[in-house]
Amino acid sequence: MSSTSAEVVILGAGIAGCALAYHLAERHVGPLVLYDPRTPGAGATGRAAGIVTEQLWNRWDVEVTRESKEQYARLSARWDASAYSVNGFVRWANGADAISVLDAAVGRLRSWGVDVRTLDAAELTERVPWGRFDDAPRAIWSPGDAVVTPSTMGEIYAEGARQAGVEFLLGTPMTSFRNTSDAWELETGGRTVRAKNAVVAAGAWSKEILRAIGHPLPLAPYRTQAAVLRPASGPVLFPSVHDIDVDVYARPEANGRLLAGDGTRLVEVDPETFQTGADESFVAHLAETFGQRFPGWADAELVRAWAGVCTSTPDRRPLVGPVPGAGGLYSVVGFNGFGVMRAGGVAQRLADLIAAGAESDPALEQLKPVLPGRFTGPPDAFLPRPGFTLDDGDDPRF
Repeated sequence: MSSTSAEVVILGAGIAGCALAYHLAERHVGPLVLYDPRTPGAGATGRAAGIVTEQLWNRWDVEVTRESKEQYARLSARWDASAYSVNGFVRWANGADAISVLDAAVGRLRSWGVDVRTLDAAELTERVPWGRFDDAPRAIWSPGDAVVTPSTMGEIYAEGARQAGVEFLLGTPMTSFRNTSDAWELETGGRTVRAKNAVVAAGAWSKEILRAIGHPLPLAPYRTQAAVLRPASGPVLFPSVHDIDVDVYARPEANGRLLAGDGTRLVEVDPETFQTGADESFVAHLAETFGQRFPGWADAELVRAWAGVCTSTPDRRPLVGPVPGAGGLYSVVGFNGFGVMRAGGVAQRLADLIAAGAESDPALEQLKPVLPGRFTGPPDAFLPRPGFTLDDGDDPRF
């Protein structure tokens, strides 16, 4: 069995793991090894919606997402311009409770520098001309929000990391991952990688990896669904939309198609055995919603529908930073369905921390709201909660 020594080994080649490898290489941290039993983006990244919005829950989220947007714009301009587009994002609601929180969110978002505007029924119809809004819902619009092709952006980070000398170890099952007296040790495919630092960025598989090495974190993988449809006609680029009352979103896809969801099931699933195909009830819900709310898309052809696995945390904040009680071990996981929105920004901040050392106070401060150490003791079981809600930003958990 051959052996390799590394400064950092990263477990997981989704967009977060690839972005972290890219940023660590930029900071001349190395040698670096990025491991995945499959191919880059084969997990949740390849099934993600790719909406990048600043209509979020707190100032930290907005700042990190803005950093991600800046990276995606810069990298796509260099590597693949089709991977990132600014198209705006429109959300609306008719329920009294949702309207009340939506109105409160506008002032909060503006205080964080988010360009968000309210739309009346006529303005909403102008922005979303294929929709029907005779019930005059309350709507808000963020013109600077964007869409990204998650798999392409992950590949861009991966290629940048490769060119900077990062070794990719792909396509072989993990034999073991453990802590020895002086290193984190990964065995796979006849190779042993011994690293001073290890980062678990394995998405839904992170829960079992961390449990197996005796450092469990509160994570709950859950199943979510989406579909690609092809309307008979319509604009190639249009605002992403989210009907809060029926919980359906849609965003533009390549070749005049659109991607729609959200068929989330808020129960924990096994990422090895979950049902990868979409439920008939989810497809029927999309058809009903399109018929009533989006008559301009009612004749859209269903191209394909699928399910993927996201990972929830008890407070809907990710777990990014040093794992308590495990020297040299870090996590970047638990994005509650919004890893693409935050991946570039959190990877940049985590790279700063690893490069500076785990005790760097300034670098730790940049990750303070999402440090894994905010949870102590053995993790209790919990049910996943929807990540994209209109919760009041005064909730002390955020």
